[in-house]
Amino acid sequence: MSRIAYVNGIYVPLRDACVHVEDRGFQFADGVYEVCEVFGGRLVDQTRHLARLKRSLSELGIGMPVGEGALKVILRETVRRNRVRDGLVYLQVTRGAAKRDFVFPAPDTPPTLVVTARSVDRSKAEAGAANGISVISLPDNRWERVDIKSTGLLPNALARQRAKERGAKEAWFVDRDGYVTEGAASNAWIITRENTLLTRPAESGILRGVTRTTLLDLARRDNLLVSERPFTLAEAKAAKEAFVTAATALIMPVVRIDDTVIGDGKPGALTARLRARFHEVAERSL
Repeated sequence: MSRIAYVNGIYVPLRDACVHVEDRGFQFADGVYEVCEVFGGRLVDQTRHLARLKRSLSELGIGMPVGEGALKVILRETVRRNRVRDGLVYLQVTRGAAKRDFVFPAPDTPPTLVVTARSVDRSKAEAGAANGISVISLPDNRWERVDIKSTGLLPNALARQRAKERGAKEAWFVDRDGYVTEGAASNAWIITRENTLLTRPAESGILRGVTRTTLLDLARRDNLLVSERPFTLAEAKAAKEAFVTAATALIMPVVRIDDTVIGDGKPGALTARLRARFHEVAERSL
């Protein structure tokens, strides 16, 4: 079956989907996006994703392209038309199409909305989690407003490419003081020898990940020790366990950072438990 995309009010085959050549998302990366997991045919943590979308749009002064209720219908319909039971739904909103100019176009310029969905082989993802991933560390060279889920992802793409070239799956950014900020496409976590979960606070330096927030709910439910504080790359390499969180990866064990093996080089027991229980607390919307 051909994949279907939603573009500005129309559902079209993916091969025919297009936006204006002067769309500001294409010209300036002037837009935001969200990626939501689909689990058993239901959208995971939809409420939090849409809340973050609205915040990102507000920070950039872009209006919602449609009402929230209509957007939920579009998301569900895109998932349905693509027959996705387990996978991802992606939505992107830009400031719209206008004559190329750094200055914003007229306020009545309609935003561009694109939604796509695709299936994911869950068994393959679980096999990957059973082995864990390697990450590399790189200096954080991104703009300061990483709290906005912007489509301006060139530093992230370059970091992921560097990781691939070095046989790793993810890159962790490190600030000038030696503290890990986050991954190129994920939030970074470690577990100390005392079984405390550490992750950088979301007030600055990182994106407030939705999967990260839901995992904090799970940790509190299970009475686990959690500390939201910066941790150094040296602390990460000495950790008992490490993992990343993202809608595209859920809770993915990290077994190597640069040339350092984490723990015994296998996914840790607590990380595996958190991954297995994640959907017990995550919202699942019809």
